[in-house]
Amino acid sequence: MSVQIAPEFINERLKKVKSVLISQPAPSDDKSPYYQLRDKYNLKIDFKPFIKVDVVDNKEFRKQKIDILSHTAIIFTSKNAIDHFFNICKDMKLDMPADMKYFCVTEQTANYLQKYIVIRKRKIFFGQKTASDLFEIFKKHKPEKFLYPCSDIRKDDIPEHLRDNGYIFTEAIIYKTVSEDITMLKPEEYDIIAFFSPSGVTSLLSNFPEFKQKDIRIAAFGPTTAKAVKEVGLILDIEAPLPNAPSMTGALELYVKVANNLK
Repeated sequence: MSVQIAPEFINERLKKVKSVLISQPAPSDDKSPYYQLRDKYNLKIDFKPFIKVDVVDNKEFRKQKIDILSHTAIIFTSKNAIDHFFNICKDMKLDMPADMKYFCVTEQTANYLQKYIVIRKRKIFFGQKTASDLFEIFKKHKPEKFLYPCSDIRKDDIPEHLRDNGYIFTEAIIYKTVSEDITMLKPEEYDIIAFFSPSGVTSLLSNFPEFKQKDIRIAAFGPTTAKAVKEVGLILDIEAPLPNAPSMTGALELYVKVANNLK
């Protein structure tokens, strides 16, 4: 198995790994792949969220001058979006009409709707894994007036597709992604820091303006995160997913095997 490492860094930067910092909350599942990776290779793996979500309250939402009930379809890409959207509706004393349509990025996200609505009585559509899965479904519902509840920092894929293909849609900012205070950390104590969003990269540099990467290996999940790492001048050592490692833990394991000279 090969690891995706830039050739120009392979001799200079491929060094033994003893510690990893994951910029996300610690998994609640004792059988998490991260814990398995830790135990299998005798690694120190710490977890610390680099970002947090701030709710947009009712007063701030009203400034966007969005009439929720003037829309006929809602697009959800996460459980966070569902929670914040229905909390705003509750504060505004709005009930979703029975004929409202819901478009969710995955079946898991769609099933989460039952926390707020009786899903067997509603028109719900979902993709398999990514937002692009929804694009073919959108084609069958071109006349709808879409509402896209999202964060202030979001991917461009859905809005660009809707705009480029002439759909009627409105973006509604219902929560904001902001940097956590992580100044208690000592980044230099870790061999690898793993990022999962551009916001995480921003948080590191806002908390540590004088950050020097030196021998710290950077891992990034997803192309937008990888791009953010490179744009701020950091060296990207591990990019996930890989063809033979679709998860961050899989990519880390491949790297550790090579760096630590393990079979």
